[in-house]
Amino acid sequence: MQLEIRPDPAEVARARSWARSRLAGSGIAADESLAETLILLVSELVTNAVVHTGCPAVLRLSLPLAAAERATVRLEVADRSDRAPVPRCADGDETGGRGLALVDGLADRWGWLPEGAGKRIWCELDRYAQSRSAATTCGSDASAYEGLAYEAV
Repeated sequence: MQLEIRPDPAEVARARSWARSRLAGSGIAADESLAETLILLVSELVTNAVVHTGCPAVLRLSLPLAAAERATVRLEVADRSDRAPVPRCADGDETGGRGLALVDGLADRWGWLPEGAGKRIWCELDRYAQSRSAATTCGSDASAYEGLAYEAV
């Protein structure tokens, strides 16, 4: 399943609504923790694509079949910008800069790869995972994303 995204901030709400409607037939209840996390990740990744690239994007969701109890949900956002995502640590008063930190803390796995003239950022959530890792905090000399494995082309 995929949704074409225009480079317009109003598209973020449309992407969340679209993702919620796709959950209905997947066997994942709207009030399930996985659904809430997925919608937050959709919001963060689509916002990044719209705000930071100024290019159209494509949102893709891979959801389990309704009968699957244990499954992986995959979310991808592909855009036409060749700029790599740059995780950063926002200062306390900043209103932006936390999106990829949220993705890192909430997703079971995530990464990005070049795709044609652009890139694809992906993340996965395991249904009924024991617990999600806490978002990594930034230190003065260490990257919050050290050791993050990016998917190879």
